[in-house]
Amino acid sequence: MHANNDNDLVRRYYATDDNLRIRHETHEKYTVPKRDYVGWALNRYPWRGQEAVLDLGCGPGVYYDRLIQIVPDVDYVGVDLLPGMVERHASSQVAMGNAVALPFADHSFDVVMANHMLHHVPNITQTMREVRRVLRPGGVFMVATNSVQSMPELQVLMRRAIVLLTRYNAADIRPPAMPSDGFALENGTRVLSRHFYSVVRHDLPSALIFPEVEPAMDYLQSTRDMREAQLPDDVIWEDVMMIMRQQINQLIKHLGELVINKQSGVLIATDNGGQLGEFLQKMATES
Repeated sequence: MHANNDNDLVRRYYATDDNLRIRHETHEKYTVPKRDYVGWALNRYPWRGQEAVLDLGCGPGVYYDRLIQIVPDVDYVGVDLLPGMVERHASSQVAMGNAVALPFADHSFDVVMANHMLHHVPNITQTMREVRRVLRPGGVFMVATNSVQSMPELQVLMRRAIVLLTRYNAADIRPPAMPSDGFALENGTRVLSRHFYSVVRHDLPSALIFPEVEPAMDYLQSTRDMREAQLPDDVIWEDVMMIMRQQINQLIKHLGELVINKQSGVLIATDNGGQLGEFLQKMATES
């Protein structure tokens, strides 16, 4: 089974920000150690002020809200494919647009951000061309994403639930993957290295720790649209959730909590910008 990246499915999932909100609130409340992940991600770039920034797949503006605290004089523009996201954004500089055909002139931005969205892009090569086109010389492409190894405990529990329910051979069963596996820290590094001179990977390990079953189940339900289509044809979502609830309850009863390890990070790609530019300039001076 493979992560479903169907355009209609994605549009349905992001028709409102309800699923995003549940996932964001879950990570905010139950992540240990406590992290300002968005602030950490943004600070992987050495902001100087007044940068022109394009936020691809900007969503309801989570990165914008934090960015203007870090860089108050930033020249921000957000783009998202879905009207439901654009309508909820706090900035007036937001428009609908497609990453494979950006409505901007060449060399318009110092920084392009694509945070947890490149796994939804159907044509990554064309998207990379567009990103490079709108970046200024010395510009930086900043990508936040997850590791393919993130949340292994959750995947083990889901696979076990499916194996119990299906008539198919257990050896053939894979747990439903989230679309983020399509552009993760591991394969994303390889993709970006084909288009940029330098790619630096920053990892941030942490864990979700659930002391009770309900927030874990709410989180799982918020991923339904992305996972359900990947189930075997003889398995229904409600039955999987019933067994997941039983398993999680037993683990919390036995261990006192459910620990789900996670791995997120940021990829910084450039030809000669950011800290790489400073390094190359220093090398040229010394030589």
